[in-house]
Amino acid sequence: MAADNNKATKRFRLVLIVISLIGVYILSTALNSMLFRADYWRQVSQRFISDSISVPAMRGNIISADGKVMVASLPQYRLFMDYIVIDKDSVAREKAQHWRDSMVNVKADSIADGLHKIFPDKSKEWFRNRFLEGRKRRSHAWNLYPRMATYIQYKQVKELPLLRESPLKGGFNPEKIMLRIKPYRTLASRTLGDLSKDSAKATSGLEWCYDTILCGTPGIMHRSRVYDRQVNFYDREPINGHDLITTIDATMQDIAEKAIVNKLKEVNGDKGVVILMEVKTGDIKAMVSMTRYRNEETGESEYYEAQNDAINALWEPGSTFKTGSIMVALEDGKITPETIVETGSGIYNMHGRPMKDHNWHRGGYGTLNVTQVLEYSSNIGVSRLIDDAYHDHPEKYVQGLYNMGVGIPLGLPMGANPRVRMPNTDKIKGNWSKTALAWMSIGYETQIPPISTVAFYNAIANGGRFVRPRFVKAEMENGRVVREFPVEVIKEQICSPHTLRDIQTILEKVVSEGLGKKAGNKRFPVSGKTGTAQVAENGSYASHAYMVSFCGYFPSDAPKYSCIVCIRKRGLPASGGGQCGPVFSEISQMVMNQGVYRDPREASDSTSIFTPTLSRQKTEIAKGVVPDVLNMGASDAVRAMQLSGMKVRLIGTGLVHEQNIAAGSKREKGTVVTLKLK
Repeated sequence: MAADNNKATKRFRLVLIVISLIGVYILSTALNSMLFRADYWRQVSQRFISDSISVPAMRGNIISADGKVMVASLPQYRLFMDYIVIDKDSVAREKAQHWRDSMVNVKADSIADGLHKIFPDKSKEWFRNRFLEGRKRRSHAWNLYPRMATYIQYKQVKELPLLRESPLKGGFNPEKIMLRIKPYRTLASRTLGDLSKDSAKATSGLEWCYDTILCGTPGIMHRSRVYDRQVNFYDREPINGHDLITTIDATMQDIAEKAIVNKLKEVNGDKGVVILMEVKTGDIKAMVSMTRYRNEETGESEYYEAQNDAINALWEPGSTFKTGSIMVALEDGKITPETIVETGSGIYNMHGRPMKDHNWHRGGYGTLNVTQVLEYSSNIGVSRLIDDAYHDHPEKYVQGLYNMGVGIPLGLPMGANPRVRMPNTDKIKGNWSKTALAWMSIGYETQIPPISTVAFYNAIANGGRFVRPRFVKAEMENGRVVREFPVEVIKEQICSPHTLRDIQTILEKVVSEGLGKKAGNKRFPVSGKTGTAQVAENGSYASHAYMVSFCGYFPSDAPKYSCIVCIRKRGLPASGGGQCGPVFSEISQMVMNQGVYRDPREASDSTSIFTPTLSRQKTEIAKGVVPDVLNMGASDAVRAMQLSGMKVRLIGTGLVHEQNIAAGSKREKGTVVTLKLK
């Protein structure tokens, strides 16, 4: 018995010794790897792991004030096919490869037929050859289609034989790419802004100004090899960007764009700007900046938004600036609306330099009071009044402009600051001259972007309260408002109540009795000021280049909107009242027309034929009959009816194929006409 116990003890000791030796070996090997071969294993790990790869977040949408998505991030897909099976198990790999190859052969025709139906720009034979060519080349990433597919097209492709299988089994391995899309195409394009070609960064507009809100927070991931394939592991999930609710109204934007482009074509204009602003809030409801370019293929002129002149262009404002000049003198008690000034025969020697009124060749205006000076936009009248009052102390005049908000920075998230220089303080040599005050008072020798001018007129309409133009109303996350952008006041009062009353009365008379009559409307009163200025080219004023404008607000008795219309053109006639006034009138009438239903999708109506039939419609309107709008696009049909004083109800989309009130019948203002589109 004792002998058996001794044998057992020896065996136990032997096993213990063996286990101890194995443990010592393992421990020594681990220590060797940790202490002496750490660099080697780090290098090995880099073959299998990629650290800290940035994962972009989905960019937020930009939404109009009326709830339409103006800019969105939508998925697009590159359709790749992997013809080679990768599997560590050679038997499984060979089996899977045989199945995939046989399916490529058997299903090639049906796959090609399906792809042709989804992408009809390529033939069935093209897709079949393309599909089989990838297998012939044994490609890991063969592009089945040269363009990117939409999400709907991608889902349709996923229903096709073989391609519906998982990537590991079937080999269909699409690449998802998020693209920035503008559903309304060019509508408000410059205001909304753009991203760089690779979508890496914002370059302009609201995209740039509010990039930190829209872009979100990128995530971080690393990649590791699992069974000879790279697998993504997220260390931090990306946080998608928030949405922006803008102040832009898609319908009003469309109205403004169509109106200015039609007038530019009519007068052969080079540039056109429209800004529509809500009086109480400062909300920019529409902002248009059109420039003419020559189409190299057709040789014809086309207008589109290439730059945002509405906020960036530093133009000499011309006669719309006269309103501020007169207000300064009224506020300082230098003049009253009844003050008399002699303008003579229309030409006046102003410190050795001739000052002309626009009617100088007809003998001028003679004696005018201050109200008439603005009604007829007399250069001589304004410059004499201001020069007589401030020639010895021009800094008081400029300071008066600043006090009213003219020429001061608006503090906008984008755009240029106005340049209205202060005499005797700027260090630039030749800052001031004897004639500087006279010409500054009528809108020369200053540079002001159109948005600064309309913001000033908006303050006049708003009872003297100067509000900052607003482009964005709210920030949203998953449909919930997380931040609001409040109305901001730059100046509570730009002037005294009596000055405000005087200028409001004068601006209404400019439209009702003066040169701004074409900006008026029979349905409601309009106030504003015309502007016509020569444009400086190569350091001197060109006799053939003009900037014409009209800036005002409506309705005069309860202002709701302010608006500026600017046109840059060459040659005569050049008239702010005669050429910009009608655009202002059309926009104001359509915006104020109540009870009109319009589908904003018609904003991109490319089938419009309004322009060729404009003269016919004007004749019908003049005769007091219902216009013929058959075969027109919705946008132009609505415009024609509204210009006739009628209200519109639209049914369907496309071209007008039926109107319930016959063309040529007697027109009654306020009548609702139903237009059926198809």
